[in-house]
Formats: sequence, structure tokens, C-alpha cells
Amino acid sequence: VFTADARPQARCFSSGPRRTSYVRAAHEHGRPVLCQASLTDTAAPVSSVKTFKGDLMNPTYYPTSADASNLTKSWYIVDAEGQTLGRLASLVAMYIRGKAQPTYTPSMDMGAYVIVINAEKVTVSGTKFDDKTYFNHVNGRPGSYRVEAFKDLQKRLPERVIERAVQGMLPKGRLGRDIRLHLKAYPGPNHPHEAQQPKNITAAISQKPSKGSGAALLASMKATA
Repeated sequence: VFTADARPQARCFSSGPRRTSYVRAAHEHGRPVLCQASLTDTAAPVSSVKTFKGDLMNPTYYPTSADASNLTKSWYIVDAEGQTLGRLASLVAMYIRGKAQPTYTPSMDMGAYVIVINAEKVTVSGTKFDDKTYFNHVNGRPGSYRVEAFKDLQKRLPERVIERAVQGMLPKGRLGRDIRLHLKAYPGPNHPHEAQQPKNITAAISQKPSKGSGAALLASMKATA
């Protein structure tokens, strides 16, 4: 089908190379894909036919930039006092990554902001307090480096301990470098994000999956099975 400006629109072919060529031609010319069967349907006038402006070749949901906007992200807070470093970091990384959201997409930033307070009161198990070390280059040269123990770094920069642990659980790439900034760690109980009204999720650190947010849904599915 050709319009007055000689730009093709796509017909409705169920499958085969003809359908692919028509859809490709319509997309290349910026034309909406119309259904030829609906245009010939006498029950629905042509003026009431709705055009499909998406991608017929890939109807799967994929978030847009508006869905991943920082203005629509949720804020959470975690109290690190008496919490194990690894368990706390895994929970924080899960929320920053967006795996707690039903709209989670691996290639998009669908996560939230997480605030960690009392960073200096986090604990480690075993002998990590004395044996765990952090390595970093001093001035970017391989021959100049510094090895710092956990107890020394926690005393000097307690928020850096949380940041290093969470960063190790995030993707290693451009997306990971961007979303790691969504972690806000602070020593002490105060933070400058009261206006965001963060939700406290500290109890979820040691919560078993059987008693989590999906426990009620799982129980209802078993009852109806």
C-alpha cells in the first residue's frame, strides 16, 4: 500500500519474508504499521483504527529513559550498627541494582538510592578485623601502592569500607560506575536526605526469603494449587 507521498505502509502478513520486508520498509520511512485486515473491516471505520507505533518485531517490554530517571527512584536507608559487612553490602547492592523491583532489567538503571548510616559500627566475622586488607595505588603507578588493614581504614574512613564492599558486588562497566554513586554512606546517625523520606530496610538484612515480601503471594499460590 502506498500513500500520496509514495511512502509504503506495512500490511498484515502472519509470517514469511513478505511480512519482514513490509515492516522493515515502513520503519525505514517512518510510517506507522497498519493492519490491512482492519482497514477492510466494515465493522470499524478507518478513522477509528488505532495505529501501532511500537516495534512489531520485538513486543517485549523494555524500560525507557523516563522509567530509569533519577527523579522517579525510591530511597531506602540501612542502619549498619552491629550488622555484618557482607550481608549488609549484598542487600544494598541488590536494591541499587534494581533486583528488588518487578521492572528489573539487566542493561538499565532501574534501581534505587540507598543510605547507610553508622558506617563506623559495621562488623566483620572471624579474623577479618585484623587480617582483611585493602590495596590501592597511591599515584597511579604500579610501583607505588598502599596496603591498609580493615581496622585502620574503618578508623580513618568508615564509609569507604561500605563503598568498597558494595562496589565489588556491582557490575564492572559503565553501568556499574554510574549506579555506585547511588550509595550514600555516612558515619554517625545523621544524613542530609530527610527530604527524600527514605524507607528503612535494615530488617531485611537477616530476613529469610520464606518470610520476605513474597511470602504472602507464595502462600496464596500454594493454597490455590
